[in-house]
Amino acid sequence: MKNVALLAGATAIFAALSVPAFAQTEIAAGANATGVSAVDDQITDIEDAVTDDFERSQDSERFGPEDRRQGLFGSMALTYAGSSGNSDAQDLGVAGRVSYNQGPFAQSVGLAIEFSENDDGNKDKEEVSGIYDAQYYFNDRFYAFALGRFTIDSLVDGEADYPGDEDVAEELTDLRRDGFLGFGPGYRVINTDSTAWRVQAGVGVRYTQTGQQYVDDESDTDTGYILSSRFYHRFNENIFVTNDTDYLTSDANDVATNQFGVNFQMSEQLATKVSYTTEYQSDRDIRTDNTLGVSLVYGF
Repeated sequence: MKNVALLAGATAIFAALSVPAFAQTEIAAGANATGVSAVDDQITDIEDAVTDDFERSQDSERFGPEDRRQGLFGSMALTYAGSSGNSDAQDLGVAGRVSYNQGPFAQSVGLAIEFSENDDGNKDKEEVSGIYDAQYYFNDRFYAFALGRFTIDSLVDGEADYPGDEDVAEELTDLRRDGFLGFGPGYRVINTDSTAWRVQAGVGVRYTQTGQQYVDDESDTDTGYILSSRFYHRFNENIFVTNDTDYLTSDANDVATNQFGVNFQMSEQLATKVSYTTEYQSDRDIRTDNTLGVSLVYGF
């Protein structure tokens, strides 16, 4: 099976936007039993989603790596929850990222491990993922990049995970292993205080294995070609626009995405982002999907 959607070889190019901080609330005693904490967590999740949307409009390297942090640094995080009684479930998550920057060369490695059991004590997630990202700058305009990704879903094995499991047939077409490695050159066409435009092109190789291929001891390896563009322009201190374009082609299909965004810093308290995303995939019945996104933050 060759269902190829190669990872685009480009980092988003956006300008920094000052976002008003969300209000922090102290939760009183008794909030857990009364359900107040659960609703407060929902509010936090929505706030985090909006903040993440604004942060995607930021790119510390849109004008180059001059202010990049040097040396070795990173972080690790772990979360675990286990329950018993009316439900018997477990959730484990481990994530970490290590970066090393030295002069014109920067690289980072990330790892994520997720394990969970549902309320009946049956496994419903067992995944390990890793990523690699590297850039080498020959000068302030010309650079090379490399991207790597590998994911293993151990539950996709073509066998029942527990008595009565009805997802075996679907597992045969799901991906058990999915890996990608790509590299190529990049160039900053425009690099001024108000406008930045860079383009990247490269070649990538993707390795996949479905549940059926795992049973048959088979796999697929495909080659794809990547072309990416990142454009940013600031009109004034309060308004800037971005346009991100990615195109990739392989033996399996062609995929193209374009996201146009307008960011408004309307006041010190109010910030708004409006984006329009178009995604094209050649092997779908309806080849084009369009998405309108609006994020707004007001702090007081």
